[in-house]
Amino acid sequence: MPLNTKNTDFLQRNEAIDVLRAFTMLTMIFVNHLWTVQDVPHGLLHAKNGEDFMGLSDVVFPCFLFVVGLSIPYAIERRYSKGLSGRSTIGHIFSRSLALLMMGVFIVNSEAGLSSEMPYGKTVYSLLMVIGFFCLWNQYPETNRKNQRLLYLGLKITGALILLYLAITFRSAGDNSVFSARWWGILGLIGWTYLVCATIYVFTRNRLKYLIPIWIAFVLICLLGTRMNEVSGGSFLLSLPRPNFYNQLLDTLHIGNGTLVAFTMGGVLWSVLNVRYQSVPGLKKALWAGVILAVLLLAGFVSHRYWILSKLSATPPWLFYVLAISIGLYILFYGLVEKGKTSWFTIIKPAGTATLTTYMMPYLAYCLADFFLLLPDYLWRGIPGLANCLCFSLLMVGFTWLLGKMHIKLKV
Repeated sequence: MPLNTKNTDFLQRNEAIDVLRAFTMLTMIFVNHLWTVQDVPHGLLHAKNGEDFMGLSDVVFPCFLFVVGLSIPYAIERRYSKGLSGRSTIGHIFSRSLALLMMGVFIVNSEAGLSSEMPYGKTVYSLLMVIGFFCLWNQYPETNRKNQRLLYLGLKITGALILLYLAITFRSAGDNSVFSARWWGILGLIGWTYLVCATIYVFTRNRLKYLIPIWIAFVLICLLGTRMNEVSGGSFLLSLPRPNFYNQLLDTLHIGNGTLVAFTMGGVLWSVLNVRYQSVPGLKKALWAGVILAVLLLAGFVSHRYWILSKLSATPPWLFYVLAISIGLYILFYGLVEKGKTSWFTIIKPAGTATLTTYMMPYLAYCLADFFLLLPDYLWRGIPGLANCLCFSLLMVGFTWLLGKMHIKLKV
């Protein structure tokens, strides 16, 4: 593996990434809970298929992918600083990706609906699923006591058996189909993009002469492989007869039209740029950051003439605009960290340091949905409903903090 000794700044924790991650996860839970509320402003919702629009719900997931990319250089360089080899790092990347893929598949199957012929309902499935996740992937405390180590091993085996039971017995509603990958789910998509981008970083490290062309290549794949709007002909810039090697390779690596990996590689590139030019005077850095934001916004504006703005179609305007938003948020939080203006972050900190645990909390909460439904009807509409969603998001972060105190934290 290529080595680079100028990585000391990657070994220091970047609190701005934690803040952005926590803010993004809190917002993700908020928008994911909007389905429970009526009379929600259109600007907070997902755009419909084919709609030329981007709501808040369409920004959160790609912003999180950007944060995943921000973290990759720090995580990998930290492993190398501990003397871990490139081979073990590749193995670590694959194991993390596999865990995310597995979680994503279980969640997606629960969302598909369960057959009435199954011996349990959706609530029991979700509850067993989350218990299985925590038993198998909990960050157990290190110990030299044999009894505790056997206990932890037993819990991991129990978690694996629970998930195996769910996978074997699952039948979906309607067609009675068996457990399958379907569309992988949010966690699965994160797993695939992380696998591609983290593996790339292992071989390139912080060398911009490789990272910049790779990011540009993913952007070009997006431009070439996304259907244009009706005014521009409604076709692709590159449409090869299928099957062909190019599309087969993209499908095998789960790159799709390149947009999702472009978000994550954009985060990788931004972290490297920040560390590489950390000593540059603040005014000059601000100027360059402004130029980059202006270029992305201009690219979004120009590309919007030829493609609709759509998350579901993963179009170029969506890519450029959300990258600009993500970088803008990072700059904002980085500035607040530098000025010591992040005391408010303490409230949502568990969402930034135990993010996967936070993501799982709503699945436990929905198992208790009957209790939530006892709330008055007006709390499920309009502004009170939005306040309800915000309180729900903060409550999920609070549960994460509480579990952390009990040494329960998902770690893959």
